[in-house]
Amino acid sequence: MNPRKTELARRLAEVRQRTAEAAGRSGRPVNSVTLVAVTKTVEADVASELVALGVADLGENRPQELWRKGATLPGARWHMIGHLQRNKVEKTLQLSHLIHSVDSQRLLLAVDAEAVAQNLTADVLLEVNCSGEEAKQGITPADLPRLSAALAELRQTRVLGLMTMAALTDDPNLARPAFARLRLALDDLRGRLAGSVHPLDQLSMGMSGDYEVAIGEGATLIRLGTVLVGGLPTP
Repeated sequence: MNPRKTELARRLAEVRQRTAEAAGRSGRPVNSVTLVAVTKTVEADVASELVALGVADLGENRPQELWRKGATLPGARWHMIGHLQRNKVEKTLQLSHLIHSVDSQRLLLAVDAEAVAQNLTADVLLEVNCSGEEAKQGITPADLPRLSAALAELRQTRVLGLMTMAALTDDPNLARPAFARLRLALDDLRGRLAGSVHPLDQLSMGMSGDYEVAIGEGATLIRLGTVLVGGLPTP
């Protein structure tokens, strides 16, 4: 095994151990949390090594990078986790297992229209700005209930849940209120849409610095980049 893959395997084992411990502290099974390895800073060969190590879910921030890497690694489940413009929905939808970053009603409707055009089911998460930072994309928690009617009218799009990014901080516990806010927002939306086709059972939250806290608040998808692929040795 080359040095890079050896280091990747070591980091992955540590992440899996910490994930299992965080889930255990919350009384949850470890298989209730899915690792999405963020490959935005590395090339397709590193992404391929992650897949070989058993990481099936890979995330990209930029649609063009998802298209490029997705074409070379069709066996991976690709997650679109960054901002998505409506003019990039068509191709992204063809390659994405899950779009985490639907941040407006206009984008949601554009995804649904394209899903109808392609005759497929689009699985998405609604991005919610739970930190209150103006620079962040996303629907505000207060505006989320107003989308209930729009969700009820979707034709070939399933909303699996919600996504957020906490404010960057050196203390992961400072991210806890944002994660708790997202969990409460999901509970509220689920109540409003009881009996609908939307599962509303996924929470995408937690990154390299705060994923254990996110798991404690109910994360089902954690998006990890730096802790896995940052500063890897050359092969």
